[in-house]
Amino acid sequence: MPPRQPLDADEMLDIVDENDQVVGQAPRGEAYARRMRHRCTFILVLDAEDRIFVHRRTPRKLVFPSHYDMFVGGVVGAGESYDRAALREAEEELGVRGLPQPEPLLKFLYETDEHTWWSAVYQVRWTGPVDPQAAEIDWYAFLTEEELARRLVQWPWTPDGLAAYRELRERQEFPEGSPEDPRAAGR
Repeated sequence: MPPRQPLDADEMLDIVDENDQVVGQAPRGEAYARRMRHRCTFILVLDAEDRIFVHRRTPRKLVFPSHYDMFVGGVVGAGESYDRAALREAEEELGVRGLPQPEPLLKFLYETDEHTWWSAVYQVRWTGPVDPQAAEIDWYAFLTEEELARRLVQWPWTPDGLAAYRELRERQEFPEGSPEDPRAAGR
């Protein structure tokens, strides 16, 4: 059997600078291979009981294959807005139509030695059934915050999703501009 190719390596992305301004375009595979900064969306999906949609990525994913994630989402295509990408990605990965527009929560720059992307984090509530995209998701469940917290030390998580989750929790615990805001120390 021939090796299976990673998903979506040819998808065109906008390449952006440190200020999130478009400076060019490249295929996704090249953007990852050459550590070119691009844009991604992260959507936290809550059900009627405030449980969080958690899933394991398929082994064919281009980055972080077979890792768990508490967000659905993905790259923003060339010429696409963050808001449009958030809705598209959430509907695709959950396998639903008619999802309300996800609510923007924060934006941050994710950078490691291997990867760099501007990350827009959203939240949406979905109370209907889901039919996750089999090419993207191997397993899924809705977990309470407490269940998710226990799993954070047990399962391999996508590093960018974990960074987004920590950033979100930090901002909820210490709202921007509050005296306790740890981000204010550098100002």
